[in-house]
Amino acid sequence: MKLGFGLYRHQLDADHFRFARQCGATHLVVHMVDYFRAARGNQPGDQPVGDDAGWGEAGDPDRLWSFEELAAVQTEANAHGLQIEAIENFDPAHWYDVLLDGPKKHDQLNNLKTLVRNIGRAGIPIIGYNFSLAGVAGRVKGPWGRGGAEVVGMDGPYDPPIPNGMVWNMVYDRHAPPGHLATISTEELWRRHGEFLDALLPVAETAGVTLAAHPDDPPLPSVRCQPRLVNQPHLYQQLLDRHPSPANALEFCLGTLAEMTDGDLYAAVETYSRQQKIAYVHFRNVRGQVPQYLETFVDEGDIDLLRVLRILKRNGFTGVLIPDHAPAMTCAAPWHAGMAYACGWMKAALQIVAAEG
Repeated sequence: MKLGFGLYRHQLDADHFRFARQCGATHLVVHMVDYFRAARGNQPGDQPVGDDAGWGEAGDPDRLWSFEELAAVQTEANAHGLQIEAIENFDPAHWYDVLLDGPKKHDQLNNLKTLVRNIGRAGIPIIGYNFSLAGVAGRVKGPWGRGGAEVVGMDGPYDPPIPNGMVWNMVYDRHAPPGHLATISTEELWRRHGEFLDALLPVAETAGVTLAAHPDDPPLPSVRCQPRLVNQPHLYQQLLDRHPSPANALEFCLGTLAEMTDGDLYAAVETYSRQQKIAYVHFRNVRGQVPQYLETFVDEGDIDLLRVLRILKRNGFTGVLIPDHAPAMTCAAPWHAGMAYACGWMKAALQIVAAEG
């Protein structure tokens, strides 16, 4: 298993690459989407939270991430002793009508195929995605962690409707007419996801890219009046079985899985790692389950993370684990301190498990 590090778009620079390497990381999971673009109440920090207005504005629908752009980021990462393992998330500007089943769906699917080819050509083996209309929404932030550290959590259901012009918690059309998205059924969401995989999996297989599905965060049955795709552990199996392919895999978020109300986290780790279907792991700890939970430091919370690592090792997982949503610590560099603490714990834990033979 390899220690990785996650970086947002505004962090893709030499200083952050050096910091990741100093923390012991050898691999990166990077975000090309700028979640903080033209945001009102969502400022760059440990993770985007936002309010009813969403995170910010989606990018340029006519500008795809080019091979040259992706290769340049890969080259700079390599120069600092790092390898990009995954791009995390498509820009809503590039696939809003894929999610919404709108008139530009087929053109946008073709654009996603181009992105997958560009990612593979740049030597990046995975793209993580979250097939969701609401995206990550409804969370709150406060000094609720150990010693007053700032953490993210959830304090009740979150179902204000999504305004027109927004999807995946970002605004793709500032000039959309007043009104809200109509609620769709769970069956319709699965149908749209099926079309997405039918179109992209053959391209991903040829490009040498794995499509890794993130579970719904927060994993409620409904967020912002829209259904969720994978809000219980067993639904990951449905996602895999409906589209058998070596390129169809999982972005395995331990915190999100622990927040789910059904199933057993350790059984889920056992099931999906035994199938060799875990592309990479979001490594974090939480206390509680939806609709009320708090994220925690890695060394507390409800998850026995050493037990998770032992299961992964037993089943031959050799992929990347990244610290995810680390609490912000009270110092001059809250995000850096939280991530360094998480990385140090993870590196020690990986050494312990490796030494067990």
